[in-house]
Amino acid sequence: MAEAETPNRSPEIRKDKIHNRWVLFSPARSRRPSDFKAKSNPQPNNQTECPFCAGHEHECAPEIFRVPADSINDWKIRVIQNLYPAVSRELDFQNPVSLVGDVAVSGFGFHDVVIESPVHSVNLSDLSPAQVGEVLLACKKRIEQLRSCDYIKYVQVFKNHGASAGASMSHSHSQMIALPIVPPTVSARLDSMMEYYKQTGKCSLCDIQPNELLIAESAHFISLVPFAATFAFEIWIIPRDHSSHFNEIDSEKAVDLGGLLKLMLLKMSLQLNNPPFNLLIHTSPFQDDPSNAPSTHWFLQIAPHLSGVGGFEIATGCYINPVFPEDAAKLLRDVRISL
Repeated sequence: MAEAETPNRSPEIRKDKIHNRWVLFSPARSRRPSDFKAKSNPQPNNQTECPFCAGHEHECAPEIFRVPADSINDWKIRVIQNLYPAVSRELDFQNPVSLVGDVAVSGFGFHDVVIESPVHSVNLSDLSPAQVGEVLLACKKRIEQLRSCDYIKYVQVFKNHGASAGASMSHSHSQMIALPIVPPTVSARLDSMMEYYKQTGKCSLCDIQPNELLIAESAHFISLVPFAATFAFEIWIIPRDHSSHFNEIDSEKAVDLGGLLKLMLLKMSLQLNNPPFNLLIHTSPFQDDPSNAPSTHWFLQIAPHLSGVGGFEIATGCYINPVFPEDAAKLLRDVRISL
């Protein structure tokens, strides 16, 4: 692998203009950027079958839909209810907005699983760009279904890869949780993007000039390491065209995104020794004020787990990143992948 170390670089504190928070870059606390590797396989895949595998459908929670819709034993993707949901679709909705003080309401919501392949040993990065695109379109379809529930305000799509990143099943899958509230981190992101728009007249993501932060690009998306990356080797994939909601994506762009996402996962796996990671889709609430549309722009985040979170981060919300984004981007750029 090529090396991209910047010698004797002093610490910096950078502002993340998207989330309105600060990140401390302290390379003196770490080894060389090119030495960053996950210690071991994040979740050894020694099983050959599990409840998510084809032929074990009866072991899962109820199915919502599958792809193709008319498939029986030859399905490609299944969207099912989570057998151990964080929220419950069976509870009555209680509006928390009208309450003050210490508030506790029913944990109403939807928690679903997207099984990305019927084969246990296949990871998301093993799929073709078109197949990754089908997974993304399955997420879109389920989001559109959840949108019909008047009580749901926000849907978070996420993927946990590796036990230390929160995965309890090694079979490749994503999840989504639909909530009757807009989470505070989402509100803070939207507020920060609106403030940038008010000050500049521009969308904060449309206004990004990647330069040496760029990793790769496709017809409809760019991938980069953000200027104030929270995590070492963090990656964002951003639509070139302004779009507030992930579920606005069409089939062509889903396949294009599938190819770039596959490339990023392969580069990260080779450079960092298949690290645990979280993949997150940051979008806008369903009932967002239309006047916010010019400032809000959805994007996809990949956050590798290469070091733990300490007391400073918990106390301040200010993360310490030991790798400058420019160094991380160059290392990832230089990883050669043939798709």
